[in-house]
Amino acid sequence: MALVTKAIKGTKDVLPKDVYKNQYIEATCLGVAEQFGYKEIRTPVFEHTELFQRGVGDTTDVVQKEMYTFDDKGGRSITLRPEGTAGAVRSYLENGLCNEALPQKVCYNTSCYRYEKPQAGRLREFHQFGVECFGSASPLADAEIIALAKAIFDNLKVKDLSLEINSIGCPTCRAEYHKALKEYFNARKDELCDTCKDRLDRNPMRILDCKSPVCSEIAKDAPVMLDYLCEECKEHFDKVQEYLKAQRIEFNINPKIVRGLDYYTKTVFEFVSDSIGAQGTVCGGGRYDGLVEELGGQKTASLGFGMGLERLMLLMEAQNCPFPEPQSADLFIVALGDKAVLKALEISKDMRAEGFGCLMDLNQRSVRAQMKYADKLGAKFNLVIGDNEVESGCAKLKNMSTGEETEIQLETFVNGFYNISLAEQLADLEINGEEFDFGTLFGNGNEE
Repeated sequence: MALVTKAIKGTKDVLPKDVYKNQYIEATCLGVAEQFGYKEIRTPVFEHTELFQRGVGDTTDVVQKEMYTFDDKGGRSITLRPEGTAGAVRSYLENGLCNEALPQKVCYNTSCYRYEKPQAGRLREFHQFGVECFGSASPLADAEIIALAKAIFDNLKVKDLSLEINSIGCPTCRAEYHKALKEYFNARKDELCDTCKDRLDRNPMRILDCKSPVCSEIAKDAPVMLDYLCEECKEHFDKVQEYLKAQRIEFNINPKIVRGLDYYTKTVFEFVSDSIGAQGTVCGGGRYDGLVEELGGQKTASLGFGMGLERLMLLMEAQNCPFPEPQSADLFIVALGDKAVLKALEISKDMRAEGFGCLMDLNQRSVRAQMKYADKLGAKFNLVIGDNEVESGCAKLKNMSTGEETEIQLETFVNGFYNISLAEQLADLEINGEEFDFGTLFGNGNEE
């Protein structure tokens, strides 16, 4: 039987040499969100299918075409989450967060699953950073959540993003808009794809989001929601714009944005880049004031966004955005002989207890082989211990970047290593292009 050695189509391994980039992006997202008062939440990878049918919308492409759905052994219909919001709302209700002080702010780094054609920056298993704010109807919340997304991009040094915003109204004004859409699309009903023919009566706005080239072309001249906004929705949208301008956040009004999920109301937005081809949206979100009620809770004004991390990574690499260098081990110990191995184990334990990264060769190869291995791992310092070093209690610590060797006592190794490594850091440190006298920090400088 042949070994299964190929990943499933639409999935991707992230190897140790690359994973630090993912960790950097994820940590930055969580760190910025925390500055805005958002706390991390973690929800299950699968939910009852009904949650997404009701939450995402049964007329969306996601529900109709893209979900991974199956029956479990109990005969229950289960779906791998295609997005993060519905699960967060379910958790908000089930765990009584709705009874806590509002607004409740949560965020997450999560995996999502959609059966769609794999493309650059979007796989069938993809990862998403998202935020959800429950319990604020104010346009201040809309502006804040957009500012949060922009702050993430700014921290990651992402450039040349276009913020596009729109309002898709509330159920009241949307009813009139639906009438106008039905009248428009009915005139060309025979040209629509089968899916959109079904949507025409149930939810004509979904036609605006259809991926079919024919439907997309027909939709270009369709009526726009902005012309049908009620006074409340218009005032809300005007305030969002005012608050964005107050934060010096540039934006464009794009009446074609409807987002691909049914739960959105009022403000919707996207951050778009032309650096990664046709699929340029790297972040999208908006309000969903009716979703909590739809899923069984009290009517709760809410909003959020999702940010595709693979697409964000692709954009950062295309723009040569800086990533921090991956951390290498502080010390690699080359141990020769049984006594040396025991001493190396002792030193390793003490080093790790003090927060240093310490490695040794688990295969106990020759000195040359161990040194070659250490070089590949990029260890900052090497220490060679043999019988002579164990007997004398002294060994030579080698700085791998400079080649300089320093004698060090094995019994007080950690203290000695700390002093040597700190001295190296201080010697290299410059302030304003000049060496700094660190003695002045401790009151040892010459005073006039």
